Amino acid sequence: YGFVPEGPLFDQEVADIFRGGVLSELYALDEELCEEAAECGLRSFWIMGGVLGAKDEVAFKSELLSYEGPFGVGYGVAAIEPASTTAPTALPTGADADVAEEVDLYVSLARESVEHFVLTGKPLPRPENLPYALADERAGVFVSLHEHDDLRGCIGTIAPTCSCIADEIIQNGISAASRDPRFPRVAPDELDDISYSVDVLESPEPITSTSELDPKRYGVIVTQGYKRGLLLPNLEGVDTVDEQVAIAKRKAGISPFDDEVALERFEVTRHDRGGEARSRQANR
Repeated sequence: YGFVPEGPLFDQEVADIFRGGVLSELYALDEELCEEAAECGLRSFWIMGGVLGAKDEVAFKSELLSYEGPFGVGYGVAAIEPASTTAPTALPTGADADVAEEVDLYVSLARESVEHFVLTGKPLPRPENLPYALADERAGVFVSLHEHDDLRGCIGTIAPTCSCIADEIIQNGISAASRDPRFPRVAPDELDDISYSVDVLESPEPITSTSELDPKRYGVIVTQGYKRGLLLPNLEGVDTVDEQVAIAKRKAGISPFDDEVALERFEVTRHDRGGEARSRQANR
């Protein structure tokens, strides 16, 4: 198009927005400046801002990594991340204010589910205005509870059984607190000492050999007839494939020396940020 002075001005304004992190300013750029600059990227930035919720005054961590215009066309690189992508803004009114601001929403939902059930005996109603990933997507979910670093309950589903991940977390949180046969039901006076993590499972895939396993990356499912056992990945104290498979077999009621089993592996997304016990948060 040839050089026009509006080009560098447009570039500078966009770079300043990315440097400052107020993405809502992308929607307020001067239309005439954008037209004269012959920009070709602004609408893509608008889409990005819409996906990230820029118009909802969400706070962002933003860093302009580089900018150059060696051929008259600006090239910028920026890293942009919502400051609290999973803050508990969607928790019901009355959610405990002691939950830290930087808390993963999956963890917040698990905590709220357990505490609501332990204190009222009733399931937590699904909160409104949850993000798409929680309210519309489906997956198997495990909710794990720990007390003073010891396991206090862990129940989950290999495949989805509820209409969405949020409901899966709510139901499995209740089960982890009250239906794990290894532990008594969680009592109200324990709640401040309970820490939480939530694992969202990807679809399992069959494997033919333990050489395809890695206990840090993959969980394992062992099946023999109607017997089925699962062990999550990246668990403290489980460092080898043999240990991982043996524990999964034991959970399924299968002899550790019985090799006639079908194997599957799976990956998880683990949510544990802000899941530490309230008693530890208070002592920080």
